[in-house]
Amino acid sequence: MSVPLVLARRRLGALGRPTGAGQRPRGETLRRLLRSRSAVVGGAVLAVIVLAALTAPLISPFDPIKTNQRLSLEAPSLGHLMGTDRFGRDIFSRVVWGGQISLPIGLVSVGIGLLVGVSVGLLAGYYGGWLDAVSMRMVDLLLAIPGILLALAIIAILGGSLTNLMIAVGISAIPDYVRITRGTVLSLRQREFVLAARVIGCRGPAIMLRHILPNVMAPLIVLATLGMATAIITGSALSFLGLGIKPPTPEWGNMLAEGREFLQHAWWVAFFPGAAIMLTVLSINLLGDGLRDALDPRMRV
Repeated sequence: MSVPLVLARRRLGALGRPTGAGQRPRGETLRRLLRSRSAVVGGAVLAVIVLAALTAPLISPFDPIKTNQRLSLEAPSLGHLMGTDRFGRDIFSRVVWGGQISLPIGLVSVGIGLLVGVSVGLLAGYYGGWLDAVSMRMVDLLLAIPGILLALAIIAILGGSLTNLMIAVGISAIPDYVRITRGTVLSLRQREFVLAARVIGCRGPAIMLRHILPNVMAPLIVLATLGMATAIITGSALSFLGLGIKPPTPEWGNMLAEGREFLQHAWWVAFFPGAAIMLTVLSINLLGDGLRDALDPRMRV
């Protein structure tokens, strides 16, 4: 191996990663996160909601689909903690089971947006040129359409189902991940550690995956966390409009739509599904804010 390559490898090892969130020890990030009361509260509430959804078959006292007209629109009581709907179905059971659909919508949708958006953003930001121009024009086209309208259009084309709902919400989230990834890559591709990697013979894919992507993860983690809240709201909104999950399958959005007719006489039918959406989104946002502060190098003490 020639002397310049040896020196370049040593230089690359000394440079490592750029100073910032990517270099921060995990223990320090965790300590900063645990010092944030709002993040701890949000994480705890979210953990309870997720645990309730996972254990729905064990904790739900009634079948969420079985009807009983004799119990129609019963107010909350010891027998039915959240009351019943117009078909006599236990709302608590339906809310708990609904979490098994609403939560995966947020998770899978973010996964789709993250996978496609990061891939396109890495390629566009690193290689530039016509690839960057074409990618960003497509992103501009998607951004010209409001996310909910884009999801509505995709659902109208693909049809209403859980899988299509996840795909529609995921596609509407792609532009945000492309822009964040591309912007970060543009600021990193001329840094010394990237130039040193090129000098020692690293190819583009290896540089993107081993040296650039780890330094893009901090803003992506925050964006993905907050994006889950947006995806859950979008999925619930589509179900509320009748374009998502169809009754009698319990889902927070369609439960909210069913309860809007009884707001004056049976408030609990719409209140508890709405409260589930609100608490889930609020807890995710609180956790996301805590992650942002913990991963931001400017917040170091």
